[in-house]
Amino acid sequence: MRKILVVDDAKVIRMVIKQILTRNGFQIAGEAGNGKEALEKYKELRPDAVTMDIIMPEADGIQGLKEILAFDKQAKVIMISAIDQRDSLTDAIRHGATDYVVKPFEDDRMVTALKNIFGEA
Repeated sequence: MRKILVVDDAKVIRMVIKQILTRNGFQIAGEAGNGKEALEKYKELRPDAVTMDIIMPEADGIQGLKEILAFDKQAKVIMISAIDQRDSLTDAIRHGATDYVVKPFEDDRMVTALKNIFGEA
């Protein structure tokens, strides 16, 4: 079972993502509230993939993405952003994000993105 680290500063969004993932056969490795915490949790938990919000306090998702990839260049990170954050998404992809999902997201878009990165779609 694939283990996913869920990173978002909004607890309610983390809860929604965790519900979608567990319903679809993924295991939740853990969760983090910002990019800095994401790196610490990544090192500790070694998840199979990360869902990373872009806009977060302290260290945003782009920073978290860069730091996780600097630590493990094989890391699979799916960025999550609002529709009006296209520039940030482009930035994230340029910095090595595996895929992205736009909020408000459909459950199956999140699941498809994860299955795609594992070659299971």
